[in-house]
Amino acid sequence: MIPICTMLRVTSVRRTFLCGTAIASLLVANALAQRPQGQAPAAAGLFALRPRPVLSASRVNEGPTIDGDVLGESIWQNAVPITDFWQEQPDQGQPASERTEVRVVFDAETLYVGVVCYDNDPGSIVVSDARRDADLDETDSFRMLFDTYRDTQNGFIFGTNPAGIEYDGQVTNEGQGGGGLRFGQQMSGSGGGFNLNWDGAWRVQTTITDLGWTAEFAIPFRTLRFPGGSGHTWGLNFQRNIRRRNERSYWAQIPRQYDLNRVSLAGSMVGVQAPILRTLRVTPYALGNAIASGEKPLNGRVPTDLQQNVGVDLKYNLTPSLALDGTVNTDFAQVEVDDQQVNLDRFSLFFPEKRPFFLENSGFFTVGNPGEVDLFFSRRIGISSTGQRIPIVAGARVSGKAGRFNVGLLNMQTEEMDFRSINRGVVPSNNFGVVRLSRDLPNRSSLGMLIVNRQGRGQFSSASDYNRTYSIDGRLGIRQNSVVTGFLSKTQTPCRAASCGGRTDAFNVRSRTQLQRVDVNAGYQEVGDQFNPEAGFINRRAYRKGDAFVMTRFRPANFMRIQELRPHTLYRAYWGLDGMQETGFHHIDMHWQWKNGAEMHTGMNLTQEGVRAPFEIFPRVFVPPGDYRHKEANLVFFTNQGAPVSFRVTTFLGGFFGGTRRTLQSSVRARIGETFNTEISHQANDVTLPVASFTVNLIRTSVSYSFTTRAFLQALVQYNNQTDLWSMNLRFGLLQAANTGLFVVYTDTRGLYDLIPRAERMDRSFIIKFSRMFDLLD
Repeated sequence: MIPICTMLRVTSVRRTFLCGTAIASLLVANALAQRPQGQAPAAAGLFALRPRPVLSASRVNEGPTIDGDVLGESIWQNAVPITDFWQEQPDQGQPASERTEVRVVFDAETLYVGVVCYDNDPGSIVVSDARRDADLDETDSFRMLFDTYRDTQNGFIFGTNPAGIEYDGQVTNEGQGGGGLRFGQQMSGSGGGFNLNWDGAWRVQTTITDLGWTAEFAIPFRTLRFPGGSGHTWGLNFQRNIRRRNERSYWAQIPRQYDLNRVSLAGSMVGVQAPILRTLRVTPYALGNAIASGEKPLNGRVPTDLQQNVGVDLKYNLTPSLALDGTVNTDFAQVEVDDQQVNLDRFSLFFPEKRPFFLENSGFFTVGNPGEVDLFFSRRIGISSTGQRIPIVAGARVSGKAGRFNVGLLNMQTEEMDFRSINRGVVPSNNFGVVRLSRDLPNRSSLGMLIVNRQGRGQFSSASDYNRTYSIDGRLGIRQNSVVTGFLSKTQTPCRAASCGGRTDAFNVRSRTQLQRVDVNAGYQEVGDQFNPEAGFINRRAYRKGDAFVMTRFRPANFMRIQELRPHTLYRAYWGLDGMQETGFHHIDMHWQWKNGAEMHTGMNLTQEGVRAPFEIFPRVFVPPGDYRHKEANLVFFTNQGAPVSFRVTTFLGGFFGGTRRTLQSSVRARIGETFNTEISHQANDVTLPVASFTVNLIRTSVSYSFTTRAFLQALVQYNNQTDLWSMNLRFGLLQAANTGLFVVYTDTRGLYDLIPRAERMDRSFIIKFSRMFDLLD
């Protein structure tokens, strides 16, 4: 163990201890994983999985009418249903409390799934939201997983609730990202292993009856990716939620440490004869934009500029499993604005990608430790370092599978921009190129490589204006419950090369074992002082980091109506390359989950911050250099989030940079049926430091009303007094297939600068955009 730590250049006693602890945790976790899969411990609540079930799909000459009436159509009655669903919660291993029937048929172009969710009390069915991709955990719902490649790692998710919403996403690496241990940070949408922002073209209709509720899905084969040929076996699993009982059940049993994304535990579907179809989908758009942007003159107004724009996206299937996507004059006017965040530290915040073009198959491009070290981060394309929008001229992407290889090729070209009139400098035209290849290996393992290139062009650039990132990465599955992952990367930038001094490399190695009772996660990471992935994201440089996490789960019988207890501890530490400890974080906690979905977390944190240079934590308030060691209490409580009215409270109370911090984050959510939803949240940070005292407030209010499952009105209002920024985003959407259609968007962002004395800045826009998808080969 110690020689390994020495090889990793971990030399001090404290770092050697941490590295040794992480490696010991890895070895113990992998030893635990060696228990034969058919043997279950005798402890209460643990069980051996049943054999993986098999479903046989039936071919029909003509598909059913998609109206939600499964019981009244003869096509469904001639198909053999599967009915055995098994609880994961609340009573693991027991049959589901209500009967569920699922039938699968297909014709020459479409896969159909008919679902009957019987319920002995239909009046108690919970329906919480009617928006596309709304959360399905806090409502009665049904979802399915298709592993079309049968690679046991990746898949497609489709789901709905009794309101008939369209819910879809892509699973990569069984829903697991890079695996870094973060506490209280935003995760990247796709880098986390599940990409909810992927939107396919398909249909679903539902009906609530006296017997429960039913759903009919029509999923065109053109929407899926699968190997060529016929007679393939697909991985398949189904999940049903009965919210009033807080019940989750699966067709192919899932133990409590996993969820539907655990592709390797899926059952099988045989008999599907997927056709070889060529698809050419063209999605043109047109928009008009009235925009007023700039500093507001005293007793005056910012002039309004009228703009018009057109563009087009296209998709062509090179093979059944490999797609070419193109875009010209790319626009993302309909995308939701970012949630504002509070930064009470000296490191960069992470804002996830939300733009549709970059999200399909984005998991194939993900390498690194999401939210901390992303070797490719598509948000760098089309957005300047100061947050200004950079027009994208055109781009193309090839993504999918070629045999056992996952393939991702991307090329995007941006315009050059001159922002000197608003004191934001100039941005050269840039070409971004990405090559990503990975090879699937047995037992959830893989080996891959990534190359990222940014090349500046045009009058604001020079021959030395480039940046390149190279990396290799791997994943090793150990039996069913353990996995070891890692990457090694190097960047190349003029004046950041090795001849300029410093390290331009980064690497990470991590092990995770998930058992029914124990979850063990340990890792080690280094980032060089000159490591510079300009088309990626890093929140800090020049450090060595070790972390370890251990959590146990207990499901006591008849104790205070407790569903599960989860005691756990986490330790994370960063040291500079010179040996100075920059951050230490030890979290000790107990999660109390009740059977009705309410939950409480009672924890404490031991923190350490080694500040090298003064940094501004609040306007005109600076934290001086020093070593700060503190303790803080942490309490979280939230009520049943599926109820018409629910609450959530998070508190931190303790030492902070030589003073104290009292943080209260509170929110209330309310809904009327599935049509009206609202949430009001307030985060207050009352900070007292030796040099000054201040309060940081972040207020957020969101309201949504769904006229139908494809027509909605949403509003988001935010205020952050740390940045003195007020914003409002109002969106109306009338959707067609794959999240295209009519969008009307009003955005108003104002820098009030009450705390920062300069002219008020205003950015206001009113946009009308219409897009429509045409399948030219259908």
